[in-house]
Amino acid sequence: MSRDLRIGLLGAAAIAPSALSKPARQTPRVTVTAVAARDRARAEAFARKHGVPVVHAGYDALLADPEVDAVYVPLPNGLHAEWTLKALEAGKHVLCEKPFTANRAEAERVADAADAAFARDGLVVMEAFHYRYHPLAERMRAIVAGGELGELHRVEAEVCFPLPRFSDIRYDYALAGGATMDAGCYAVHAARLLGAGDPVVTSARLSTLRKDPRIDRAMSAELAFPGGATGRVRASMWSRRVLSIRARAIGSGGELNVTNFVMPQLYHQLTIRLANGSGGHTVRRERVPRNPSSYAGQLAAFTAAVLDGGPVVTSARDAVVTMGVLDGIYRAGGLPLRGESKDQASAP
Repeated sequence: MSRDLRIGLLGAAAIAPSALSKPARQTPRVTVTAVAARDRARAEAFARKHGVPVVHAGYDALLADPEVDAVYVPLPNGLHAEWTLKALEAGKHVLCEKPFTANRAEAERVADAADAAFARDGLVVMEAFHYRYHPLAERMRAIVAGGELGELHRVEAEVCFPLPRFSDIRYDYALAGGATMDAGCYAVHAARLLGAGDPVVTSARLSTLRKDPRIDRAMSAELAFPGGATGRVRASMWSRRVLSIRARAIGSGGELNVTNFVMPQLYHQLTIRLANGSGGHTVRRERVPRNPSSYAGQLAAFTAAVLDGGPVVTSARDAVVTMGVLDGIYRAGGLPLRGESKDQASAP
């Protein structure tokens, strides 16, 4: 493809300016060319504000547009699988927001379709874990994988923030809502980044909403990794732990602590504490460049994957593993999986 990558937006979501339209202005070889939303007036307002030239009457019309090469899918969690599959059927590359689907079974179906679409037409599917495309995430991974901490014993990650508006779609079971899905997916993915191998869930505790006990507002889960390391992930959208975004890795020879791994362009801290030969410890603090932002890095990586065949570190296959851990947390906590049945989705 010699021209720019032309991206269409499925839904004028609140995350779309940060994740797509703003970084597109500073990313070479990419343009946002079209937008569609359930409410056309909302799509038109988004287009005017962000300079998108084409507004389509609906999602299907956008997918039928031959002037769109790829789509960004920031729809509610429960719609990710449906529209990613439809986009692939329409011959479009896909950048899909996290969590990738409602559950692992859905993720496997989408990953199968993504593999087939790549083999057939070279189509790229990427899960939008933007933090993974910032240099901080790669530095975290390299410190642990490089053995600087010694033998890995434990990893911990937590993403907690307040969302007291309980009418928000992120609390809607029918749309695959819940703290484990919205915040916990980051914690699980970060634990996987630092840990060795695919973890299993050994226990979980969840706090639920009064109005719908299927929906978790807070979660804490224990993990076990194949090599013997253990882990803990925490997430909340409404709990006593109001705001905390941290990751930690503990090894036989030291410890890594990171603050704000999700949005490092705003602020972050990375501290390494290593044992020395005299029985004490040395502390080293590192800073990685804050910019380009995680969203700009993600869009650049997506563009490179489509145009140049570059790597996709948050692939559809990688998403299957993450969704499996999220399913395991819900099972261990005694809650139904997201999207498990239409009956469960329709009645609180």
